[in-house]
Amino acid sequence: MTLRLGDTAPNFQIDTTAGKIDFHEWIGDSWCFFFSHPADFTPVCTTEMGRTAQLAKEFADRNVKPLGLSTDTVEEHNKWIEDVNDTQNTTLEFPIVADADKKISELYEMIHPGESDTAAVRSVYIIDPNKKIRLMMTYPMSLGRNFDEILRAIDGLQTADKHGIATPADWTPGDQVIIPPTVSNEEAQKKFPQGFDEIRSYLRYTKV
Repeated sequence: MTLRLGDTAPNFQIDTTAGKIDFHEWIGDSWCFFFSHPADFTPVCTTEMGRTAQLAKEFADRNVKPLGLSTDTVEEHNKWIEDVNDTQNTTLEFPIVADADKKISELYEMIHPGESDTAAVRSVYIIDPNKKIRLMMTYPMSLGRNFDEILRAIDGLQTADKHGIATPADWTPGDQVIIPPTVSNEEAQKKFPQGFDEIRSYLRYTKV
């Protein structure tokens, strides 16, 4: 099975550091930042788990639930969390999936044999409250994720959903947005009474 944007995120039941969860039920009416790691007690992963914990309020403010995954057991995860908290000066509270049998890693195509036959690469899935996959990013094992970009992407997706717009290159909250070409000027005048700048017939900027 190949996962694509717009697909329903595959559901699963699994043990985590917060107990057994049904993935779809656990997401509920929230968004989900589902991300994988090669292994516990590894350096880059430790910094990423710590950074996710440090950004707990940022995720909560966006109605996003982080869910980590590593191909180890709950017992190993719990020991590792102590290290994460100590070395990254934080308190990790989000659940980490125990995927020792690699069942979920394979379901979500997190095992890339060119990187490793056994360890999950650094996959990112942003899943909306309708359980649809809205964004996917895959990093190699050697490269730590950019969490500013992850938050920016979530902001962009949520802004697009709310206002029916698209976002230009390097967009950040507060910047101008783009009116999609499928919206006529007449429709745009009603939808965006604040006005818009028409650079080309297909390129119109506005503020939301």
